[in-house]
Amino acid sequence: MLAILLLAAGRSARMYTRDKLLEPVDNAPLLKTLTNRAATTGAPVFVVLPPDRPKRNAALSGTVAQIVIADDAHLGMAHSLRAGIAALPANVSAAMVLPADMPEITAMDFAEMHAAHSAPGAGSIQRATTADGTPGHPVIFPRALFPDLVTLAGDQGARAILMKHSESVGLVPLPDRHAVIDLDTPDDWDNWRKSRL
Repeated sequence: MLAILLLAAGRSARMYTRDKLLEPVDNAPLLKTLTNRAATTGAPVFVVLPPDRPKRNAALSGTVAQIVIADDAHLGMAHSLRAGIAALPANVSAAMVLPADMPEITAMDFAEMHAAHSAPGAGSIQRATTADGTPGHPVIFPRALFPDLVTLAGDQGARAILMKHSESVGLVPLPDRHAVIDLDTPDDWDNWRKSRL
């Protein structure tokens, strides 16, 4: 069984007093919108949160999200990823991983990734790209790589693992720049909203 793992334990430090995961997207906080889009695949959705952001917990009310608390999330993204991977049940055979600050990942994109993972002859790792081939997120990791993922540290993410297993990576093109659009600052959000008008 494939599970979807949303990494939502970052500090949102460059947003000043705002929390990027609570910015409204499609009439709900981004975190809730992205969780609901992921849920349309039918896969279980796990959301990794820090211990000190109750508004993020509240934003997930009414969703199917299974919340994982990363007590050491302040040490970097790798620690959120480790907590999420460690929390997956034994019947999960692969994890689709992405940061939760990517508002252009649609329900159709989640479905496309899910289908690519299930396709005969697919690579053991599936990685989303932009329409022109730039690698991004989500990334699907098979259970065989979970032991590597739980040894990561700091803010490096899984880049080293992807490089080590590059021959096993299948690329999945998503529309436009969906796979690389993440919004970290108020200006990013303002410009993105203007681009959608």
